[in-house]
Amino acid sequence: MPELPEVETIRAQLDPLVAGRSIVSASSHPSAKFTPAIEAHGAQIEQVRRRGKYLLLDLDDQRELIVHLGMTGVLSVPEQAGDSPYVRAQWELDDGRWLVFNDVRRFGRIRVVPAGDYASITTLRDLGPEPSDAAFTAQHLHRALNKSSRRLKTQLLSQRPVAGLGNIYADEALWLAQVRPTARSISKPAAARLRDACIEVIESAISNGGTTLRDYRNAEGGSGNNQFYLRCYGRAGEPCERCTTPLRSMVVDARTTTWCPTCQKR
Repeated sequence: MPELPEVETIRAQLDPLVAGRSIVSASSHPSAKFTPAIEAHGAQIEQVRRRGKYLLLDLDDQRELIVHLGMTGVLSVPEQAGDSPYVRAQWELDDGRWLVFNDVRRFGRIRVVPAGDYASITTLRDLGPEPSDAAFTAQHLHRALNKSSRRLKTQLLSQRPVAGLGNIYADEALWLAQVRPTARSISKPAAARLRDACIEVIESAISNGGTTLRDYRNAEGGSGNNQFYLRCYGRAGEPCERCTTPLRSMVVDARTTTWCPTCQKR
């Protein structure tokens, strides 16, 4: 599933292509997850923003077109309407181009809501701070992670302590901070390390255009490069770059997790 760096890469590519453009027609797959796309017909796109893993297209009528890419969603701006069997929604723009949403596995979602009204999208409404937000402090993370007895990795994936981390970047941040993914509480020094690690892995991945392991493609159809810089995720059996102990893999609350048994004892 695209995580914050992948979605941010797409946002940065889309914004200059669609900002200021009006939607002159819209169509969608008949699934209720995609039919809200039609509601954007007639509006002008003012800008493309991102919140966590969501793309938010501000419309000029005080609404937002919200797109969640799911596991395999891809947004692009071709010169012609999409003709793939995996097109789930598309919007014709007033310059003759199209904003097209392809989604092979149909786990993506589209909504149109009044600006800032996320009451019907609780996963968006309840997001924690962005890694880049001033509110994302070591103190915040320490408090947030110690509110629950759930495993730390599971809490990170909930999006409430911090927005945008999925399986890849949670593994990377926990490894970098030397924090055990299965721990159920965290000390203040470890929370400070983890906060800095979250910021570092996200910023690095954005600069590398995101991580392409299988499905992710950016708005231009290209792949990310961050997969060549992963230090923990997916490297089970390989030596830890820090201590040379073979990394291990385990399932943490139904999510495959890679970790170092020497570096991440606590």
